[in-house]
Amino acid sequence: MATWTHMGFQDSASPLMEQLIFFHDHIMLILILILTFVGYLLSTLFFNTFIHRYMLENQTIEVIWTTIPAIILIFIAFPSLRLLYLLDEVNYPSITLKTIGHQWYWSYEYSDFLQLEFDSYMTPYNEMTSSCFRLLDVDNRTILPMNTQIRILITAADVIHSWTIPALGVKADAVPGRLNQISFLINRPGLFLGQCSEICGANHSFMPIMIESTSINSFLNWISSSIEN
Repeated sequence: MATWTHMGFQDSASPLMEQLIFFHDHIMLILILILTFVGYLLSTLFFNTFIHRYMLENQTIEVIWTTIPAIILIFIAFPSLRLLYLLDEVNYPSITLKTIGHQWYWSYEYSDFLQLEFDSYMTPYNEMTSSCFRLLDVDNRTILPMNTQIRILITAADVIHSWTIPALGVKADAVPGRLNQISFLINRPGLFLGQCSEICGANHSFMPIMIESTSINSFLNWISSSIEN
């Protein structure tokens, strides 16, 4: 999770987030090279006392400064389009989870397992323990198995919300009357925190998301005990 003075991305917990970080590093490398080159040219222009009073145009230079940016944009566009299609790919999910945004909490439905449903509220400050995360912990965690392709169906019951988990690289709007779909795979166990990312009212800041990634056996045991109860 993000902490104070944390300037970069959170550690990735899914292949999609890894690709997003790689793409970010790819773009940053190109930007640093461009800024360095342009800065060098500007510095030489500021301190250069020589001028060419009779030069009105130079076709060669114009062709070069048109062609090189076009090539750079191609090197940016192809990885961007590839990643865009990867983010939209569903990849034969093994588990489907429905998420419904409310003012101001989330409800979840495991429709693959006899309609297991529960609401997830932020843990109040007076009920928190020393191990809780302030404003980020919930009373009912969303348990999901790792190394499993998971599909999330997202909607809302009242206003527009946004279901976001930065470590997984997923963010989708929850729109009343519509179903948005995202898919991801969690590649390690742990707790992954998120918050509503669409201003949805007075308590917008108090509807966190907490995903607990476990092994498949632990997930099935939790499902069995939840259905029995």
